Parts: sequence; C-alpha cells; structure tokens
Amino acid sequence: MSTVKRTNAQSSAPHAADSHDLIRVHGARVNNLKDVSIEIPKRRLTVFTGVSGSGKSSLVFDTVAAESQRLINETYSAFVQGFMPTLARPEVDVLDGLTTAIIVDQQRMGGDPRSTVGTATDANAMLRILFSRLGKPHIGPPGAYSFNTASVRASGAITVERGAKKAVKATFHRTGGMCTRCEGRGTVSDIDLTQLYDDSKSLNEDALTIPGYSMDGWYGRIFRGCGFFDPDKPIRKYTKKELHDLLHKEPTKIKVDGVNLTYEGLIPKIQKSFLSKDIDALQPHIRAFVERAMTFTVCPECDGTRLSEGARSSKIKKLSIADACAMEIRDLAEWVRDLKEPSVAPLLAALGQTLDSFVEIGLGYLSLERPSGTLSGGEAQRVKMIRHLGSSLTDVTYVFDEPTVGLHPHDIQRMNGLLLRLRDKGNTVLVVEHKPETIAIADHVVDLGPGAGTAGGAVCFEGTVEGLRSAGTITGRHFDDRAALKETVRKSTGTLEIRGATSHNLRNVDVDIPLGVLCVITGVAGSGKSSLVHGSIPAGADVVSVDQGAIRGSRRSNPATYTGLLDPIRKAFAKANGVKPALFSANSEGACPNCNGVGVVYTDLAMMAGVSTPCEECEGKRYQAAVLEYHLGGRDISEVLAMSVAEAEEFFGDGEARTPAAHRILNRLADVGLGYLSLGQPLTTLSGGERQRLKLATHMAEKGGVYVLDEPTTGLHLADVEQLLGLLDRLVDSGKSVVVIEHHQAVMAHADWIIDLGPGAGHEGGRIVFEGTPADLVADRSTLTGEHLAAYVGA
Repeated sequence: MSTVKRTNAQSSAPHAADSHDLIRVHGARVNNLKDVSIEIPKRRLTVFTGVSGSGKSSLVFDTVAAESQRLINETYSAFVQGFMPTLARPEVDVLDGLTTAIIVDQQRMGGDPRSTVGTATDANAMLRILFSRLGKPHIGPPGAYSFNTASVRASGAITVERGAKKAVKATFHRTGGMCTRCEGRGTVSDIDLTQLYDDSKSLNEDALTIPGYSMDGWYGRIFRGCGFFDPDKPIRKYTKKELHDLLHKEPTKIKVDGVNLTYEGLIPKIQKSFLSKDIDALQPHIRAFVERAMTFTVCPECDGTRLSEGARSSKIKKLSIADACAMEIRDLAEWVRDLKEPSVAPLLAALGQTLDSFVEIGLGYLSLERPSGTLSGGEAQRVKMIRHLGSSLTDVTYVFDEPTVGLHPHDIQRMNGLLLRLRDKGNTVLVVEHKPETIAIADHVVDLGPGAGTAGGAVCFEGTVEGLRSAGTITGRHFDDRAALKETVRKSTGTLEIRGATSHNLRNVDVDIPLGVLCVITGVAGSGKSSLVHGSIPAGADVVSVDQGAIRGSRRSNPATYTGLLDPIRKAFAKANGVKPALFSANSEGACPNCNGVGVVYTDLAMMAGVSTPCEECEGKRYQAAVLEYHLGGRDISEVLAMSVAEAEEFFGDGEARTPAAHRILNRLADVGLGYLSLGQPLTTLSGGERQRLKLATHMAEKGGVYVLDEPTTGLHLADVEQLLGLLDRLVDSGKSVVVIEHHQAVMAHADWIIDLGPGAGHEGGRIVFEGTPADLVADRSTLTGEHLAAYVGA
C-alpha cells in the first residue's frame, strides 16, 4: 500500500484546533482573590504555591474546577439536573479553554463500617467475580462472596395468566455472603451490665445509671406500675425471670393509673435510643455513657472476616476470599500474577493492574479489608488516585490538593512520578502544594500572596521554577531554606513507657518516649507511627491528643464559637451598651428572624438538591438590624466577626474595646499560624491542617502535660513552619512534653529526640529502627529517614 503525501498548502500550518493550549482566567474575585488574571498551560504540570490562606484553593478549586463542574452539569438532561446541586457561576469575568476537571481531594472516605479499601476501589468486585468462576466448591454468583449482600429466602403464590388464572407456588432464593451474626460489620457489640445499674440498690433507690432514666418521671411510673418486679427489692436479689423482664422483655402494653403505656426491657430500649445513632452525633454525656457501656468484640461467627461460612469455604489454591482480602496488597498482587487461567485472563490482567497501582503509589502495605474510614487524608487521596491512573481518559484537568500530605520524603519521589505520568498521558495537572520537592518538578509555577486573607489574593509570580527561585516572593526566598540541626538538645525529665505494643502492624514494640522534650516520631507511610502513638499512649487526663479529624459542628459553627471567643466578646458588647449578652449571639435572641442567624436561606427543592442564597433581610450579617445599632470601639458585632484573627487581636488589645479574655484566645490562634482566618468563617470550610491548628489553639488552655500532634505542618507554607517550630519550643519550655508524628525534615532537624519506625511499610515495618538525637541519625544514616535528613541538612 503506497503512502499518500499531503501536498496541500495548509499541511505545514498549525491546525486551528491545536491553538487552544491555555486555560485563561481573567478578573477572578472569588473569596479573597483581587481581580486575578492568569494563563495556565494545558497538558503541563502547574503548581500553585503561597502561604496558607493566600487564595490558592479559591483560584484552583473554587474558580477553575467549580466552573468546569458547573458546565458539565449543564450538559445533562433537565431530569438528571433535577437531582444535582445548582451551582452558581464563580465571580470571574472570563474563563476560557476549560476541560473536564477531576478533583482528587483529601476528604476522608466514608466512615460506613461496611466500606473498605476493596469496596471503595474495583478490587473487591473483581475478586468476587474471580471466586465465583474459579472457587471450589462453587457456592453461587459474585453476590455470594459479598459481605454487603444478605441471603434471602422467600416463598409465596404467584399468579400466572394462561387462559384461566392459576396460582402457582414459587420459592425465591438469593445467596449473599453477609455474616448473619454481625451483618457484615466484622464486630459485634456487647453491653456491660455494670454500667446500666448498681445491683446493690433497688429501683426506688435510683439503681439505674443510664442518662435520663430517673424514677421521678415516666420511667418511674412504668417501672412501679408494670408489676413484673418489686421496685423496692435490690437488683442482685431478682429471680432469673425478674432480671430477664428488667433487661430483655419485648414491648408489652400495660396500664398504669388508667393510662395506656408500653413497657420494654432496658437493653432493646437503649439499643433503639442510643446505639442505633452515630456516636459522634450524640450529646457529650450520652456519648460518654455509650463508650463506657458498649464493648465491641470481633464477631465470633465469622472471626472478623464479615463473611458467611459458605463464602469462607470456597477457595482458590487453598485461599478463601477472606484470606485474599486480609493479605497485604503487594502479596495479593503476587498471588494474582501466579494464577494462570485462560478463561478469566482479561479479569486477571485488570485485577493485577489495579493491585500494582496500589503498590506503585506506595499503598502496598494496606489490605483490601481495611475500613476506608480509618485511612488518613493522604492515604484516602492516593486511593482515589488509583481510579484515575488506569483511566483511558486524556485531555482532562486533574486537580490535586497537597498530594504529599502524610508522605515520607522517600514516598514523595514516587508521588512525583505518578503526577508526571498523568501529565504525560496528555492531561493538565494542577497541584496546590507547599513541599519544595514537588514544586521542583513543575513545568509552570503560580505563586499567590503576598500575605494571607485580605493581605493575599494577588499573583506574585508566574513562570518557571528557576524564575521562582530568583523572584523576591516569600515562596522564592524560602524555597531553598534548610533547617540546621540544633547544637544542643534538651535532656528528658522522665519517660513514658510503652511495652509490648501490637496494634495493627506493630511487632511487640518496647519504647521509652522521653518527656519534657520535643520528641518526633518518623518513618515511611504505613510504618506504624500512628498505631504506636494513638494506639499505645494512654489518652489519660494528662495527654492532649490533637488530630486532623473533622470538627463536629453545624454550619453555624465558626472559630469564634468553637474556641469560646464569642463569650467574652458578647459580654464586652453587652456591658458597653447596657443590654443583655444573648442579643449578640446569632444562635439566640439577636438572630435575624428570616434566616435564623445562619446568614443564608436554604431552599429545599424536594427531589432536587437544595439551594442556598444570602439572606435578603440581614444581607448575610446573621443579626437583626436593631442589634447592629450597638457598637463597641466603633464596630458592630457583624463587623467584628468579619475581622481576621490578626485584626481582632489588635482591636481587642487596647483602646475602648480592650478585652483581655478575648485577647488571650486570639493570641493563641495567632500563635498557631491562623492569623488570617476570619472569626466568622464556617468550620466546614477549613482544611485538615487548619482544623488541627484550631484544635491545638483551643487545647493550649488546658492543663495537659503531654501534647500529641499528628503532622501539624500539613497545609503550612515553608515560612509558616518556622512559626510552628517556635510554638512547639514555647510549649516545651513551659514544661510540657510534645510528641509529634512528622515527615517534614525541618521538624525532624529541630527535634530533641527522634524515634524512627520501619524499615518499610505494613509487615515490613512495625519495628523501631532508630532512637536518638537528630545528629546521631544523620551520622548513622542507617535508615531511609536518616539518608533523607542528611541530604536535607547538607551533612
């Protein structure tokens, strides 16, 4: 076949379709952005840098990704759009050249007890098909291996119309893999009876210790009038039947003083009222009771595998599906590679590819049965990445939010490789990042700033990494900063002993954590750091543990309400104006009647997603107009809540508005690097690192002697890390002991003592590979952490 030469004149000229190689943003004003205009190259890796709160997320997530999402939603039929949230167009003049955006963020994955790493990816579904084809004995279709599918048997008459109507007896049967005892959860709950009552007392002597169960109200009338037991007899003297009636009796209609009531045993009653609800949503005193009274044990029937006996009996090469899910993914990948079965060759290839992606991304130490709610933010983000690595889509915009969170310097190199692979497939990759190792691989850098909050929102630099180094911006100046090892380290004042720690992958670890110093726990992702610290340090009265978990609260919660700052502010306003403090609470008397103090009105559109619009009455200020007449230091309460922490610190520091109680809390917030947060910003909009630092500021007022922090540098700019180190030093110098899980070399170099776990992740980790000072670790260079720290400090 001869090749045809194209001789037309246009062949040498570029095609018009290839000229769209930029995403153009003009006049972006979302949140704190000040009319930002930039051009982002397509099919390249662009990194967005800048101090915390400088507007990176507003530009990448709330402008570019949000508009892309909105335009895609508009392509669906009106019926489908009815089930989607109605997104407002971001405040921007021009947005050109957008492509489909896929956001890979750090939101923790669903906390449902039946959601695992295997079910969150396609791995579990493929394994179930594999076992339904090859497993011996054959027990049924893929659903028979699913712990989310219950077995069902039913029988009844069905009517078949054939001439005259006939009723035919039919039975229906579906085989599922769910363990009937624990319903696919792997654990069963038991109730500790000693926490329900004091058996030396009678009911009339208030034997019951369950919150709300007093003998003065309805419960007293029911217990005294039911006639099943004597309310004056101590519980320990009850007969078997009386005790059964007290604890387990099914709902029974009774009549007391002519009133129809229902009596029910204590255990089914508290199971319905307390135990069926999300424990974190309960009131604090009820949550404390549930935590005391409930004991969760591994299900004795399925041994924690969640699967029925049938599903566990079906095997391939002596392995059941439960064994396969319990293996570390890298071992499972080997096992799948050894299965040579032509009838399922495409399935084996796809499954092998998915499992290899886990290993490649540095998650080979996980197992498919690991509950997805227990993954850290960084691990959850990388699990989501696996879905996209094998994708056939190209020319897509991938948006990453600090993909290096929770990664050891050793793992960051792997992550960089994956980001470059996504780019090389022809995708546009946008990354919000602080770590110099990842900024260094960028094709294009956008640096926002110069400060945070109202002092940020402008583009300080746009260009190459080399250009950033020589630029005078904060990021440019700090790009090559390297913390030096301390010349002298503090001596410990005592030790916290951990003996025989075995949670998760720890191998009978014995370690002494020094007190009175800054102790840093290091090791690659999955080496057992969190298991050692959170699983083995007893959370007693003296230990304050500060993690990055979500702060429980409604959309009304903000830094002022969470830290208790609003109380002294309300009192100061009330005193200055001679009125009561409740007027200055948006949750109480002062609330705008139209939006009930939320600032926005939520319109419920039945089957469609609700829409929120700023309240027309108060214009989003949350207060009644009359309340805004009252001033303190020339400002009304809504203006105070709109201030940043740094502004409010100055405002309440002296002059007419001087309020020492508020100033103290604001000082602590500024100390942890949250000077840019506005007092009224909803907590639901904070990042993981911001949430942790907000909790830290709140806990600093407590009397705890040991502070346990989990990667406090998350989301911190290089310039802010110095401020955090200063804060940790002040905590230690005030007599506290600080234990930090950390990957950031600047924090390692600053430590007084380092405990390094490893040598690898999963079953290759779980051991202490080094204990000593940072200088010894650098000199020793016997571990991965030692090598990276030595390179970092230039030793």
